[in-house]
Amino acid sequence: MAETKVLSVDGAEIAYDVYGPLPPADGHPVLLMIGQPMDASGFRALAARFEDRTVVAYDPRGLGRSTRSDGRVENDPVTQAEDLHALIAELGAGPVDVFGSSGGAVAGLQLVTAHPGDVVTLVAHEPPIIGVLPDAEAARRASEQFREAYQTKGWGHGMAGFMALGMWEGEFTDEYFAQPAPDPAMFGMPTEDDGSRDDPLLSERSTAVVDHVLDVDALTSASSRVVLAVGEESGDTYTARTGRATAAALGQEATVFPSHHGGFLDGEFGWPGKPDEFAVVLRKVLDGA
Repeated sequence: MAETKVLSVDGAEIAYDVYGPLPPADGHPVLLMIGQPMDASGFRALAARFEDRTVVAYDPRGLGRSTRSDGRVENDPVTQAEDLHALIAELGAGPVDVFGSSGGAVAGLQLVTAHPGDVVTLVAHEPPIIGVLPDAEAARRASEQFREAYQTKGWGHGMAGFMALGMWEGEFTDEYFAQPAPDPAMFGMPTEDDGSRDDPLLSERSTAVVDHVLDVDALTSASSRVVLAVGEESGDTYTARTGRATAAALGQEATVFPSHHGGFLDGEFGWPGKPDEFAVVLRKVLDGA
């Protein structure tokens, strides 16, 4: 069972879950699991497969159980990295290992950039950074399409557009943009508009994540070990391409993990991966194998 704690930082109250003792009893670093916009709940299955290690998962400010009082709504990896820096200091167990998924992988890259002494090993799984792609302009246009659908028609239309983007294989060509707008009903999503426009994935609130600019010099010279990862089932989809391109920018090849973009999930969220196999590979990578 996890113990939930709250850390007060400038402009936010950060909720986080601790699985295991602090400091860790086995001599391993704390294993910090971070997502965005996914919160700590998405890591329950993966944490359960690391019972021999102390695992910490957190809710980024303004997401899940974490609140913010800074008057802002955007999800910025720079701010998130500073929150993580404060959290690592609060844990008081020294440098940590980090598994970052999607937007959490971007925050992890920024954490290593700003505070390399905080991190022993970062495994950054499919960070969705647009600027590393050869078709970055087209990818940005494709992202703007689903955000526009969300703003004009509501959540179901925006999410259907997001899924169409995420399923597309290869570069965003004229063929992609010639497709009709996807019908939310095809994905079992509502077609009616509930009027909300604050979804962290579909709104403008997370554009700082996909627009993040890598500091290649800082990352390649950091004391931290940085490993980029992609799912074996992700094929040539957007986040697999950004993961591989980010790896190439850092002079490495992406490590292949089991399953897909959410390969560490069980069936709790309706998109099951292969958490057992995923955990085995993650353990080997963290051990340097």
